[in-house]
Amino acid sequence: MQALESFIHFALNWYWVPLLILYIGLIGAILIENRNPTKTIAWILVIIFIPFIGLILYYFFGQKFVKVQKIKKINRQQALRLQYQWKRLEPTMESFIRDIHAEIGDLSRVFRLMKNERLSSPTLDNGVRLLINGEEKFEYLKNDLSHARHSIHMEYYIFEVDNIGREILELLEQKANEGVAVRLIVDSFGSPDLVKYMRKNKDTKILFQPFLPVTFTSLANSNYRNHRKVTVIDASIGYIGGINISDRYINADDSTDKVYWRDTSVRIEGMSINMLQIGFWNSWNQTDGEPFLLEQGYLKVIQDEEERKKGKASVGFVASDPASVGPFNMEALLIAIGEANTKIQLCTPYYIPGEELERALIIAAAAGVEVELMIPEKSDSNLVHFASFSYLKPLLERGVKVYLYKKGFLHAKTVNVDNKLAFIGTVNLDIRSFYINYEIAAVISDAQLCGQLGNQFEEDKLYSHHFTLNEWKKRSRWKRGLDSLCRLLAPLL
Repeated sequence: MQALESFIHFALNWYWVPLLILYIGLIGAILIENRNPTKTIAWILVIIFIPFIGLILYYFFGQKFVKVQKIKKINRQQALRLQYQWKRLEPTMESFIRDIHAEIGDLSRVFRLMKNERLSSPTLDNGVRLLINGEEKFEYLKNDLSHARHSIHMEYYIFEVDNIGREILELLEQKANEGVAVRLIVDSFGSPDLVKYMRKNKDTKILFQPFLPVTFTSLANSNYRNHRKVTVIDASIGYIGGINISDRYINADDSTDKVYWRDTSVRIEGMSINMLQIGFWNSWNQTDGEPFLLEQGYLKVIQDEEERKKGKASVGFVASDPASVGPFNMEALLIAIGEANTKIQLCTPYYIPGEELERALIIAAAAGVEVELMIPEKSDSNLVHFASFSYLKPLLERGVKVYLYKKGFLHAKTVNVDNKLAFIGTVNLDIRSFYINYEIAAVISDAQLCGQLGNQFEEDKLYSHHFTLNEWKKRSRWKRGLDSLCRLLAPLL
């Protein structure tokens, strides 16, 4: 009994010693990792000022992705497998970039980035169709799925088992039973209901793989999400954008109590689909799914010149993941912003830009480019919402126009530069999308599509409030204080 009392007395008086050693060791480990300094400081502040809970948060969400080295190895292996074809296409890619430069000038440097970093081969003569909201996308998607003859590849962050989700699943099952190769990847964190549904559906012929399965031992990996929304059909038709498979993206005419969702995707036809297919192949090889060879009919082969021309769009894709050697989506945006001459229009649901993007937008505005940023008036995340407002003041002070979308929730992730170059994809203008998530964006040079995107931005402005610097200054002190507090956590969001 006396020994127990002595132990309790020792523990109560000296508990801080092992805790101090743990804190010093953990902070030292964070410093040794050589992360972004802002993120390093943010995690150290969380660990110090939120005792115990900070340690738990770091354990689950702060550690470097345990599979990063494995993903880097896979990326290297697959790059080597494509190396011969890439070298063979070098003269063609250079010719395409010269043609693109003749159309859009130095904005073509974005396509050169894609080529030099081997992200995507630039392609010409693609057909593109802008799709606004789920009610447009799903009609085209269901029709294209029903006509599939060889393969269907889908990769989604959110795939709900709701009305539209079940419709899509029925179509996929039907096509799989007809002999079409159907492969479906969903993010385990974003689509838990579908993961459970597919585990119960043992008889399905759909080749299904959850991406980064979340268990208690791998809970830290849930911080790294496959945020992509991609479909590839018969190596001929592709879909990419912000619209997941979910009823929330469908704005029915008779819906009065449902939040209006404003989003954007694009349907693409042409040789660029080969690049999208290779991207899916890369994702599939990071799951436990049985490998497949691209040469088995999964790449589009053009028989004649007439078949190659689906439209007038130049298209490439910028993909990034936690193991990427750089934040490629941000780098592509920085190039485009730096080459803008007249106007930049940006839509994002989450604006936590980091210093590089913030400074690029400020410089563009100061140099006489009209820069317009649209974000939701109300977000689905209060923490992100307040953090976003802390980043608006420097923009407003330097002439960037900010619009708060009021009609519903703005979920579109688009950038339109000079009505000559468009980014449409899954990438939010935040640190998570640039550095942490698996993301992808289509980069499109097409006068008609860019004009439509510009017109849509003007229409969205009719449902938005032009937020001024004076209004920002009139916000209450507690709100501005909350903005600043949430900003401290911004690198971790």
